[in-house]
Amino acid sequence: MTAAPPALLHRVGDRALGWLDTHRELFRLTDEDLATGRGIIERIKPVGELAVNMRVLAREGVAGSRMHECSVRLLDHAWRDLLDGGNLLADLQRREPLSPVPLEVYASLYELGHRHPALEDAIGLARTTAAWRALEMAPNRRLGVLNAERKLGLVPSGDPEQALAATWLGQLPEPWTVQLQIAYDITHTVFHLTDWGAAPDRIPPHVAQYLELYLPAWIADWAELRHWDLLGELLVVDACLPRPTLDERAWELYAAAQDASGAMPVRQEMPQGSPQDVFDQVHHPTLVAAFASAMATSRALSADVAA
Repeated sequence: MTAAPPALLHRVGDRALGWLDTHRELFRLTDEDLATGRGIIERIKPVGELAVNMRVLAREGVAGSRMHECSVRLLDHAWRDLLDGGNLLADLQRREPLSPVPLEVYASLYELGHRHPALEDAIGLARTTAAWRALEMAPNRRLGVLNAERKLGLVPSGDPEQALAATWLGQLPEPWTVQLQIAYDITHTVFHLTDWGAAPDRIPPHVAQYLELYLPAWIADWAELRHWDLLGELLVVDACLPRPTLDERAWELYAAAQDASGAMPVRQEMPQGSPQDVFDQVHHPTLVAAFASAMATSRALSADVAA
């Protein structure tokens, strides 16, 4: 299997970042969102995803000066403007004290030096309750909460090994049952386990071996189905493994699916509609494209240096 050239990998992320920067205002919550509180978690989560992905780009150090400036600008915009310096997260924590979303969004920004003492106090109060530990959630989500607590320097509210063992991936089931939601459960288990690719060595050897054996077939299947959002996430998982394939064929198909604007469709072709409607549909796969590009480019360059 031939590995994709770094220039191809990098180009996908460069174009995706340009689209995200151009459309950064569409991440903003509307006055109606803020007034009613309806759907506010769903509107804040993309801002958290933006922060995570820009943090990955900065961490991997594979961006040129223009991309670096763009990522810094987006991170500053996310914290200062979209989240009102953290006030929006603090308000959400007060409205829904048992929601882990403010914690998870804040953790990535906290790593970058942003602080909001009132939010930290509200999170701390929620975490003293038995209700916080009793929250029912998917095991891979539990890994995400534990990872966020670790980044904030908090005593974890659960055991990461037990959380991993309870996930679909942690049980190493028959690989032919990888349907759409199961596949997303797999990718997010890896993301939370490795802190969004920062620590690939946190994947236990037996899990890494399982993924190395079956991931190429899953990548080929979802590439053939032209499900670009999921394919991008699987390409990130590939880059987290000890021996990533960086499959050239999969990356060529993925790059060809990217719109000329830099946006990445969820599946098949780009959707039609108003700018906001299109943004709501493609911002996630475009963020994934930036994430996948940064991880794969970093691994490809590291392999070139090692060679």
